[in-house]
Amino acid sequence: MNIQLKVVTRQNWEDALSLEVGHYQNKFVPTVAVSLAKVYIKPDGENIEYIPFAIYDNEELVGFIMHAYEENTSSMYWINGFIIDKKYQGKGYGKAALSEIVKWITNKFTQCEEIRLTVYKENYTAINLYKSFGFVPTGEVYGEEDVWRLTIN
Repeated sequence: MNIQLKVVTRQNWEDALSLEVGHYQNKFVPTVAVSLAKVYIKPDGENIEYIPFAIYDNEELVGFIMHAYEENTSSMYWINGFIIDKKYQGKGYGKAALSEIVKWITNKFTQCEEIRLTVYKENYTAINLYKSFGFVPTGEVYGEEDVWRLTIN
């Protein structure tokens, strides 16, 4: 496995739109199209920047993940829109991609002390993945999702 995060561009955006999760998972994650729309709409405010990534194993597109952040802060670094295509689930891609995005964020933003994400209480697979990385619930709720955080030392 050779996981790479590549920014979604005009060269790969249509491929990214083809990614799908299992039918029962649709309520847990936005579609790639919705995530890409957020880049331009900025629903969380003008100060939030979004970087959408396609997740590749070598040249094979296996998923999507987006980073949202507010620069010059220590705790406004978010992972969202994280999906592994249904054809590639259960093969370690989620764990590998999560590891890559955490490394990417902490290397790019040395002031980052905390990475946050949201997860539905019923999304047990994602919760187990996040727990295995050291994410913990904050007790906060955003919409219908719990907010979790990973403290960066």
